[in-house]
Amino acid sequence: MRIDRVKLIAEMARQSIKAQDLADKACVSRCTIVALRGGKSCTENSVKRVAAALGVAVESLMEQ
Repeated sequence: MRIDRVKLIAEMARQSIKAQDLADKACVSRCTIVALRGGKSCTENSVKRVAAALGVAVESLMEQ
């Protein structure tokens, strides 16, 4: 599953949250967050955790 890296970066900036802080909040590794920010794909579960940690819907992070 792949999310839009620009949307993720923008949401992280809007909330002033760093990769490690988001990783801790989402219970995923920092490497997963860095990979998502780099445009790599990951598991659906990881995407759901990251979206929940940011307080946004999964759909708002998905590529169009």
